Amino acid sequence: MPEKKEGTITAKKVVATKKAVAETPKPPIAQGAKVNIYALDGSVDGTVDVPNVFSSDFRPDLIRRAVNAFRANRRQAYGSGKRSGMRHSVRWSGKGQGVSRVPRIRGTMIGAQAPGTVGGRRAHPPKPETIWAQKINWKERTKARNAALAATRRVELLRLRGHRFNSEMTLPIVVVDKVEGMAKAEAALEMLSALNLIDDVTRCKEHTTLRAGRGKMRGRVYRSPKSLLLVVSDANEVKKGFGNLPGIDISTPAGLNAEVLAPGGDPGRLTVFSASAFEKLRGW
Repeated sequence: MPEKKEGTITAKKVVATKKAVAETPKPPIAQGAKVNIYALDGSVDGTVDVPNVFSSDFRPDLIRRAVNAFRANRRQAYGSGKRSGMRHSVRWSGKGQGVSRVPRIRGTMIGAQAPGTVGGRRAHPPKPETIWAQKINWKERTKARNAALAATRRVELLRLRGHRFNSEMTLPIVVVDKVEGMAKAEAALEMLSALNLIDDVTRCKEHTTLRAGRGKMRGRVYRSPKSLLLVVSDANEVKKGFGNLPGIDISTPAGLNAEVLAPGGDPGRLTVFSASAFEKLRGW
């Protein structure tokens, strides 16, 4: 067995680090805590008070449960046909013939139709009537969303998700409302470069891989990591500029939930708010 290098990062180390970070209590946001409002050129345009929702308790268990419920509720019913594997003309020779009691195609000794035969039916196929949906209380969904929002301010969680950003910037990142009028990808890339966020988009482009499995036949050819989440008041114009950039998702405050803020159930997504969208969180 080859010896492991001291600096090698194993899967066990990553899991242990995530667990340690999750168990580390985060001090509540002090009254009057502020974050910077950044202009499109990356300069500081002012400051704004942080809404109280960002002081919510960190609940990774609720976040994971809510994300699993969202995923389960999107599953479509599927199953095999009632006659799958049964479309054969078979016979059984009866006992005392010196052969096993497997149904065989007439005139041959080829087994068919039984679960253990080539082309036969499955022993326990998936049933279309299976209920995949999971129930979760709306209060738990709300707490999971608020906990995922609070996690967007924790630098260590963002680093664990692999996001690349300037740690000197205040989190979450708030930009002026001019971002909501960006309808060109060129202008969007210039803004991301000025805010030192372009490396995170490049990371998603470089790590896009070909999917392994039958999903390639069903329109899901590539898998791409998640980059930043852009939250704006009106997403109609913004989608034209940011919609085609790899890994970037666009949402409104009303569309925020645990799955959008913590893809895969892992909290700490890099999030960029417009100033007006940030103000709408004060009533939460």
